[in-house]
Amino acid sequence: MRSGYDVVIVGGAVIGSAVAYFLKANPDFAGSVLVVERDPTYRFASTSLSSSSIRVQFSNPINVRISQFGSAFIRDFARTMQCAGEAPPDLNFHQGGYLFLANSEDGARTLRENHEVQRACGADVVLWGQEDLARAFPHLRAEDILLASYGRSGEGWFSNTGLMNGFKAKARELGAEYAADEVVAIGRDGARVASVTLRSGAVIRAGTIVNASGPRAALTARMAGLDVPVEPRKRTLFVFDCAATPEGSARVNRGRLPLMIDPSGVFCRPEGRFFLSGAPPVEDPAADWDDFEPRWEEFEDLIWPALAARSPAFEAIKVVNQWAGHYDFNTLDHNLIVGAHPEVGNFIYANGFSGHGLQQGPAAGRGVSELITYGGFRTLDLSEVGYERVVENRPFLEKAVI
Repeated sequence: MRSGYDVVIVGGAVIGSAVAYFLKANPDFAGSVLVVERDPTYRFASTSLSSSSIRVQFSNPINVRISQFGSAFIRDFARTMQCAGEAPPDLNFHQGGYLFLANSEDGARTLRENHEVQRACGADVVLWGQEDLARAFPHLRAEDILLASYGRSGEGWFSNTGLMNGFKAKARELGAEYAADEVVAIGRDGARVASVTLRSGAVIRAGTIVNASGPRAALTARMAGLDVPVEPRKRTLFVFDCAATPEGSARVNRGRLPLMIDPSGVFCRPEGRFFLSGAPPVEDPAADWDDFEPRWEEFEDLIWPALAARSPAFEAIKVVNQWAGHYDFNTLDHNLIVGAHPEVGNFIYANGFSGHGLQQGPAAGRGVSELITYGGFRTLDLSEVGYERVVENRPFLEKAVI
């Protein structure tokens, strides 16, 4: 390593590597970049343990546009991220769409309001009544459903580690350096951060520091004498098999099945020949940073009852795998924080994605790179999700949070 870098990024998973890529891919940025990652295996990274999906069905225009850019970027990923002498990276983007179901007047009203925002942004989302829903997905019990919202394009799921590794490989090809080490201290020079100290003992000068450390974002900020309202929240995912799958209906093909969000909050989507599912926990305290024990009871208590009630195909199902990962949960408003600290301007946050980091990573990486290169956003204005709202205790509300 050099003794100093123009930009030091703390965290090398999808967010940190996206920032590194967009910096080094920009001809207007001529600086040096160091990415420090404490665990180069990424075994417990939120990126590696996520359900790796993307949607445009949000209630706030900026979140819709963030995902629209992400979806387009993912579709073109193989060409953009191809490295010399290597095969194009394939994210296997499966555009199955999201299907939100509402069985109450309040829920239906929210879907309608969200739909107006989505359509105003040009999103390909339609609203369905019971008959439309039954015609599209006849395996679902729809008697209680008042309204459904379905994304016909631009939504689906893809390879989580493929996205991260693609960003990382291309960033390195363009000149970014990676260090398998851990930041243990951040030095200040008055109103600026000036250096990072690594566990190996190295002290590295830094022109700008980017906090991309996921659920550990608060620990990184505290090293600089700052703060961010982010903590780890545990989410357990289950892979299950079916005794009788939805393909039993002649009009249903698993290749068309969407990521369904039941009114209970339980979600389910195809995962190869199996299905992937999860649910918001009944109690959701902050987790220990090293606690990755699955909440085994959630399948029997929450997921299976909701799915069995929604489809006869899910009445007899069996878990074949499960794991727990962490949301980098923004306790203020469950939304991303992207921007510089108002008093320490060369400390930049890219945190608090609250389960949306993979889909929002491309836009966040581009936005942070623009802040560093130009001192402001050039493409998509992310000012609404900046750190100032944390200082002002002004939540950025988003109604479509899963």
